[in-house]
Amino acid sequence: MARNREFDIDRAVDRAMDLFWRQGYAETSLPDLLKELSIGSGSFYAAFGSKEQLYLRALDRYTSLQGHDLETALDGTPEIRTAIRGVLASLVEADLADPTRGCLVVNTATQCGDQPQATDRVSTAIRQVESFLTGALERARARGEISPEKDPKELARFLTTFIQGIRIVGGARMEREFMEDALSTAMRALD
Repeated sequence: MARNREFDIDRAVDRAMDLFWRQGYAETSLPDLLKELSIGSGSFYAAFGSKEQLYLRALDRYTSLQGHDLETALDGTPEIRTAIRGVLASLVEADLADPTRGCLVVNTATQCGDQPQATDRVSTAIRQVESFLTGALERARARGEISPEKDPKELARFLTTFIQGIRIVGGARMEREFMEDALSTAMRALD
């Protein structure tokens, strides 16, 4: 008869996600993970297979949470400029509050470029952001909130790239004025 796991897998993935997010993939050792998850190596390998597989699960969890938050923010307001400004401002505030944390997707892109499964997930996450933004901008254009000459997909691609850039700039510990000026400039793209 199989033995029941002694830990909650979802909770373990969340804890690993936080550890990878704080320390980075390369700087997080197996002993770090075992300590953080309070499990032995046998249980670890049985549940996750490897550090890389756990990292991929943690990255999937992160992108799922971030995607849900973005989708909710874009659907939760009837005015696209308010929604997008809110999303961008929350990223700026997060980076100003804790510039070492940044974005796990950006961290993965810069730290795990030699891992095809990780880079595939980064591409998927970026495309997801672009898709959510495109849909919201298309709805906004249909409501007359943005000019009919504006291409929602082009705007979405610009904003998606801006989001990734602002996360990197935030990690560089730029001052609030710089970050807020960049946000204001990005918002003018919707005019």
